[in-house]
Amino acid sequence: MPSSLRELDNPAWTSLTGPHARFALRHGKARRYPAAIAPFVAVPDVLDGQVWRDLAALAGPGSLVSLADPAGMPPEHWEAVSAVRGVQLDGSAVFGAPDHEAVRLTAADVPEMLELVARTKPGPFRSRTIELGTYLGIRRDGELIAMAGERLHPPGWTEISAVCTDQRYRGQGLATRLVFALAAEIRSRGETPFMHAAADNIGAIRLYESLGFRLRRPRRFVSATVPGAEPVTGPACPP
Repeated sequence: MPSSLRELDNPAWTSLTGPHARFALRHGKARRYPAAIAPFVAVPDVLDGQVWRDLAALAGPGSLVSLADPAGMPPEHWEAVSAVRGVQLDGSAVFGAPDHEAVRLTAADVPEMLELVARTKPGPFRSRTIELGTYLGIRRDGELIAMAGERLHPPGWTEISAVCTDQRYRGQGLATRLVFALAAEIRSRGETPFMHAAADNIGAIRLYESLGFRLRRPRRFVSATVPGAEPVTGPACPP
């Protein structure tokens, strides 16, 4: 049965109230991942004063929170930090194929994964992010040179994320192969892949569209600091 596109409208919320509920830290109507797993918070589609209070209590004074497509700006006593434009891509037409060189990464590989992420900057990846799903990598002479993995998990869908390749090995199609290998893994579970990208990352968007992903909708990621302490500053974190 095809996955409902509605599950993608608020994917952090449908993940943390669905397949990823075991990770959810909760206060009232607000949810978040543990900080070592991911920086994302989630709230229902309708934001009211109580939801903002729940989110403030959950995140803690001075914390930086990032919300996707909020139905309104943070209250006046919050400090808006930044807004980042992104896009969501639907992989309903992508089926992928296994890759003979892709290896399944484990917790023992996390130090290398963090080093690769630091060099290539594909987006948030933390010490326990690997717990969210399957991560695949490609090694050359024992060195991890490319990887991609699974992150948000709305019912019926799995997000492909952290797609990155060391600068020395770009242009060899490694990212394509890893995305296809993950798509095949996701399809084997009866689920559908999807992705996010920064709106100004035209190269990545064109690559994913060439693989069969379709641009579904624009997204806006707003970050703000919770009032009550010295604010923490930084950019919004698009999923």
